[in-house]
Amino acid sequence: MTQTSENVTWLTQEAYNKLKDELEYLTGPARTEIAAKIAAAREEGDLRENGGYHAAKEEQGKQELRVRQLTQLLENAQVGEAPASADGAVAPGMVVTIAFDGDEDDTLTFLLASREYASADIETYSPQSPLGSGVLGHKVGEEAEYELPNGKKASVTILKAEPYNG
Repeated sequence: MTQTSENVTWLTQEAYNKLKDELEYLTGPARTEIAAKIAAAREEGDLRENGGYHAAKEEQGKQELRVRQLTQLLENAQVGEAPASADGAVAPGMVVTIAFDGDEDDTLTFLLASREYASADIETYSPQSPLGSGVLGHKVGEEAEYELPNGKKASVTILKAEPYNG
């Protein structure tokens, strides 16, 4: 399968290692721990009224969901620095500054990346989010449109797009 810029997640080596360690923990020791919790709760008797059993099963479901998320994320990860966009187009791994409705006093600067790449010092929008997908591929100076949650369209102008150096 070839990867498009939309399904690639740019990760630093440090972020990749951290996520890989989390996945290894969740698929190893954490699975053993949750299985033990479920087994212990099962021994308490009637499962229909066993809060500990239901809590452990819910925890197991959340854990398995995270395993699937991490697996998919790591399969689509590109490790290293996000490439500078040769054609000047907005791409994942870039810091983007936009102006709402062409008003350069009403701006937003954000990192276009997955939340796993998120940094405490800059707001992060996913390339799959309405705003992220709206600006993806547009060049500085171009206008982009995206759909708001109420179904209306919003327009932004790309003021700046540069590789993230966090």
